[in-house]
Amino acid sequence: MLNGFLLIFSLFFTLISLALFVVTINNDILTRLSLIIFIIIAIPLIFLYTLQWILWLWNAWIVWRKESHSLANMLTLIIGVGILISPFVVNLIKVTFDNKFGDFIISLIQLSIFYIVFCFIAFISSAVMCLLYKPKKDKDYIIVLGSGLLNGNQVPPLLAARIDKGIEFMKQQVENGNKSPILICSGGQGNDESIPEGTAMRNYAIKQGVDEKLVLAETQSKNTLQNMQFSKKVIETKKLNLSNGIFVSNNYHIYRASGYARLAGLNINGIGAKTSYFFIPNAVIREYIAILMSHKKLHLFIGMVILILSIWKAIN
Repeated sequence: MLNGFLLIFSLFFTLISLALFVVTINNDILTRLSLIIFIIIAIPLIFLYTLQWILWLWNAWIVWRKESHSLANMLTLIIGVGILISPFVVNLIKVTFDNKFGDFIISLIQLSIFYIVFCFIAFISSAVMCLLYKPKKDKDYIIVLGSGLLNGNQVPPLLAARIDKGIEFMKQQVENGNKSPILICSGGQGNDESIPEGTAMRNYAIKQGVDEKLVLAETQSKNTLQNMQFSKKVIETKKLNLSNGIFVSNNYHIYRASGYARLAGLNINGIGAKTSYFFIPNAVIREYIAILMSHKKLHLFIGMVILILSIWKAIN
């Protein structure tokens, strides 16, 4: 997430520099204009910050009505409730414990939340930069990542959107006068599936009018990293340029999937298929948690620093 951290620091110091410039110039018109711009930006941010628990719970209610009631689909509910009860929890800590120990717990919670939110902003910044990628229409291959089948053998809407995005890119490339890329449908067979995902995806693409000679199925992978690794073997078998391709997933998954592509030895970027608006918050949070878990040692070290700072603040 280094790009995200660098972007945050760059924006911060740019704003500081602009503020110092305005103060130094001391021009009435420039000062008033800066103040107006600040108010225009600050008011929506304050509004969102103050009422964010409503937005989290509103999304949770929509997801509760339209999706399964799994833990993965209840993340916005947990966050919304957590924000709502946080003032009561802080007061309870102050009342229950003595000053120093209570200060330690509150400092530990506040610093931890600050770090988690800061990393989340860096994650969002990096993810958005990935989505801004616009590939040239000259690719040799397109990898479409699997995401599970419906009723064991049917392509669900979420996965269909990925395949449709790949087909759309194929058609645009041909319209630009270039040779059509190969479409690689990547996905193995789960325990609750009667056929491999790759096979079902390939059948779907052919039904959408894609020449069956241009669609290949990779049927061994069980996760995103394996999607990339086994698809790489298919690409090598076809003697295609490993660096001249793209992958397709849903927009919220592009950032993390790009990392797996690099790990597999594929220096390629991704394009995102659209996702239902109500599904995005939970999906993004899941992606963020997965990113955090992939850097356990770093976050454990930062956690120890936060613990030491909390103890020091409580003592002093």
